[in-house]
Amino acid sequence: MAPPYYSDSPGMRSLANLGDPRAQALARRPGQGLGGKGLPTSSGAGKERSGPGGRGLGKTSSKTHKPLKRNRKIIKDTIIGITKGDIKRLARRGGVKRISGTIYNGIREAMKDHLATILKDVTAIVDYQNRKTVTVGDVVFALKRLDRPIYGFGDVASRCDR
Repeated sequence: MAPPYYSDSPGMRSLANLGDPRAQALARRPGQGLGGKGLPTSSGAGKERSGPGGRGLGKTSSKTHKPLKRNRKIIKDTIIGITKGDIKRLARRGGVKRISGTIYNGIREAMKDHLATILKDVTAIVDYQNRKTVTVGDVVFALKRLDRPIYGFGDVASRCDR
């Protein structure tokens, strides 16, 4: 026999058997119930909306009778993802007290150039070894080759010299 808080249909909870007086009152109202998160819904729509975002775009727009398009994300330069806070943290680690506001774009460009040179060597290493996965050893070896060795990876660098 099923526990008393389950309804006749398998897997569905009965609101009347939850013990909460608010849930019992909601169970008596037509078209209302607990939403997907266990919260009362005002419209009773619950999880019946389309798509992961909750509301769909509908079938057509009113004037042109064409399907609506979703707004595409504008592709920006990914170096903008390095925020002012990130640059400040790096500067503080390097011992800088104050930073001028005009310096951030120059730092971003310098970082982009530095990463491009490192990644160029890393891709050459990976291509030569007929691999598709970049490992830590590849990056350590590329930095060592550019006379910018990184500390703490001595065992990885020795494996790369073979």
